[in-house]
Amino acid sequence: MTEEETSGAEHPFPLVIGVTSAPAERVRLTELLDGVAPLLLVADLDELRRLLASPGATPAALDTPPPPAPTPPPDDTLVIDAARSTARWGDREIVLTRLERDLLACLTTQPVRVWTYAELHRCVWHDEGLQDKADVQSLVKRLRRKLDQLGTGVTVVAVRGVGLRLTDHRRPRAQGTGHLPNGR
Repeated sequence: MTEEETSGAEHPFPLVIGVTSAPAERVRLTELLDGVAPLLLVADLDELRRLLASPGATPAALDTPPPPAPTPPPDDTLVIDAARSTARWGDREIVLTRLERDLLACLTTQPVRVWTYAELHRCVWHDEGLQDKADVQSLVKRLRRKLDQLGTGVTVVAVRGVGLRLTDHRRPRAQGTGHLPNGR
């Protein structure tokens, strides 16, 4: 082959493909693989298949029907867009910092679970040694303000002596009559 024939040939190059929908894991992969090779991050295997399928080519492995169009969430659903670092409630949207986004993503994975300050610190700051409660409290304060700007009833509440959890104040867990027991 002449030099002209080989100059147009494709040369293989290393590419690392990460498949995860968790924002914290995406950040961690990016930090771990920085400078190793080009990194492609996708949320799921369907997204990877769509990216790998070239126009006009339909190999049997990739010849799957397209997924149904996602139905828009109801207006009373808090939607976190990790890729854009935003939170949306109805027609309102706020921009989140990386730390706010990671904290909200962590809390929404299991919204009824109580997270300890140490767990939240590891999830957001990705460190084991430092577990400063003040860092988490300051971040929660800023996140509460932003969630309040959206007009949502969703907020972060403290569970005394344990940690924090996500809750929705618009939907009370119990309803009472307004009277104290025993006629008091």
